[in-house]
Amino acid sequence: MITATAPGKIILFGEHAVVYGRPAIAVPVTQVSAQVTITETGGDFVIEARDQNRTARLSELPDDDPIAAIVRKTLTALDETATAGATLIIQSTIPIAGGLGSGAAVSTAIARALAAFYKRELDAATISSLVYEVEKLHHGTPSGIDNTVIAFGKPVYFARGQPIETFNVPTPFRLAIADTGIPSPTKIAVGDVRAAWQADPAKYESLFDRCGEIARQARALIESGQPDGLGRLMTDNHAVLREMGVSCPELDSLVEAAMRGGASGAKLSGGGRGGNMIALVTATSEGCVREALLRAGARRVILTTVKASNVKRDLSLA
Repeated sequence: MITATAPGKIILFGEHAVVYGRPAIAVPVTQVSAQVTITETGGDFVIEARDQNRTARLSELPDDDPIAAIVRKTLTALDETATAGATLIIQSTIPIAGGLGSGAAVSTAIARALAAFYKRELDAATISSLVYEVEKLHHGTPSGIDNTVIAFGKPVYFARGQPIETFNVPTPFRLAIADTGIPSPTKIAVGDVRAAWQADPAKYESLFDRCGEIARQARALIESGQPDGLGRLMTDNHAVLREMGVSCPELDSLVEAAMRGGASGAKLSGGGRGGNMIALVTATSEGCVREALLRAGARRVILTTVKASNVKRDLSLA
């Protein structure tokens, strides 16, 4: 029996604008994860997605099914075929369509488990590339940030067409992640923003520019050991995302509740229109912020630490 896992992720800054070439920052969230177990059996290659109460033979699934796609793409990369009888079981604590990278985490865990099952190795860059291809099925025009931060398991600074980088995090900081309970398919929100951009490119280019500048300022604060300054940038970023049309009353309510509870800043994270929001908290304020978010209707609140890191290197696939 082989088991592999992959963490969730959260976007700190730059969602939506990252699709249009502006930078974004994302970090792994290890408090939630996808787990894949493969057990050798007789007969067919069977996939069980237990959280979806779904079981199927791989041979029965179409190529545009995301789970079948990552299995087939990984087998091709390994130069293997699914001839060995096996059962692949998927379980995940990451909410689906919540902005925490559920699809990319499941794909990453599947690729890792298959490599181990066939006693082979796939490096993080190769896995990230495979998962990106499957992300197109989930999101249409993915930025590439989910597969990168999850496959590498490190905070990343990402801008399309530029080398992907990890960056120094000399001072750790705390986040509260609150779930609205509203599914938020990224593909729909991304498509709506694209349509709005096409209808009014000048307005949306300006909004994207503002998001990009906020992300650059955030990286500078993090690298200089001043994460306390991120709160103001989060609040500014949320205002831009509202103007972009990707917030909703539930997200706005949670942002306001977090601020009342003592957070120094808060914003939606991910596609918007539901899903999750994040707030910058401290060890002192996190309890009050968590309670305020739950009272305001959050389905659950995850408290996570962006850990200190002194590694900085290019993650380019080139």
